[in-house]
Amino acid sequence: MSNSVDTNAAPARKPVRWCGLWLGLALAGPAASAQTTLRITAVPATTPAGQALYVAGSFNSWQPADPSGVLARQPDGSYQLTLPASVRGPQEFKFTRGSWAAAEATAQYQPVANRQATFSGEPTTLTFQVAAWQDQRPGGTPAPGPKAHTRAPNVRVLADSFRLPQLGGRARRVWLYLPPGYGASPHRRYPVLYLQDGQNIFDEATAFAGEWGVDETLNRLAREGQDPTGCLVVAIDNGGARRLDEYSPWVNAEYKKGGEGDQYTDFLALTLKPYIDAHYRTRPDAAHTAVAGSSMGGLIAFYAGLKYPQVFGRIGVFSPAIWFAKDSLLRYEQRRPAPLASRFYFVAGPAESETMVPLMNEVRQGLLAKGVAPSHIAFKAPADGRHAEWFWRREFGPAYRWLLAK
Repeated sequence: MSNSVDTNAAPARKPVRWCGLWLGLALAGPAASAQTTLRITAVPATTPAGQALYVAGSFNSWQPADPSGVLARQPDGSYQLTLPASVRGPQEFKFTRGSWAAAEATAQYQPVANRQATFSGEPTTLTFQVAAWQDQRPGGTPAPGPKAHTRAPNVRVLADSFRLPQLGGRARRVWLYLPPGYGASPHRRYPVLYLQDGQNIFDEATAFAGEWGVDETLNRLAREGQDPTGCLVVAIDNGGARRLDEYSPWVNAEYKKGGEGDQYTDFLALTLKPYIDAHYRTRPDAAHTAVAGSSMGGLIAFYAGLKYPQVFGRIGVFSPAIWFAKDSLLRYEQRRPAPLASRFYFVAGPAESETMVPLMNEVRQGLLAKGVAPSHIAFKAPADGRHAEWFWRREFGPAYRWLLAK
């Protein structure tokens, strides 16, 4: 994950409250009454009595167990959840009992393909049935194997439990990509890109809803001679249930999440980057140090670029969840010294939400008003853009080349 909000969240009931990106659309988007209702009319008889059912999908960063994603049990035995009216366009999703191990399955206990639907904004009820749960296959039936690892040989886990002293010593997995030829060029130094939601960056086996394929993209660019500099990539896993807290410096008053983004950004700038610079051959100046992320990760990346322009001079902002802290972020942007030497790359699809591109444009206008040169800002809004890993994977190459390979 993202992703969106992003890493894993889902809707609630009366009123609908989301911990995913789309919860913000209910806040930031115009009022509307047309909503889509998801209704499950049949579940396996083996479904534990009283156990909650959840929806996880592209509209909530594929979080399988967020409390706000619960479908409410109805008197007739069905389960039901009404989505915010702002959730529109093509979406993908699945139902779970609180984890991916207990996700819905086919009658043969195999994982089901993502469900797909287009939410038109008209009042609609979509009806589903769950044939089986993956964790309830009969004894003797082989379980589907774990997803295959897809990370390239030049990606490794730097640390399973890298400490975040600014956040009370929390531990986090950190990934490291070394460019081709790193070991054969003992005197060469490289730019560094710091990416959020690290579990979704390199490896299908750890990703929630697909990976960005950053390693494949960078290795291909190197082979084709389109990346003459090469780059190290440091990817930090998100904090799971703490993701929203860590990826926003400000608390969202409606959802009581956020407020630890300052500490998280301090970790990136004051702990993780010095460690990487001390142990690897980097080009440590701001012009060769990038930070990027998608959804809430895009929000915190943009904030890091404002707070530490002397550290992060290249900022990649993918489908940013600006709605989550809109007013506070805009005020902060106005107060900060102009990051005149920095470069910003913005990308999102207009179909992601009614407010996505307009809010992204608002922060871009804030940079221009402070004197950042138009040539230092790239702004992309492809019509087919979606709040999904496949979109960010596709857009990563052009963003990287514009930020660091030119």
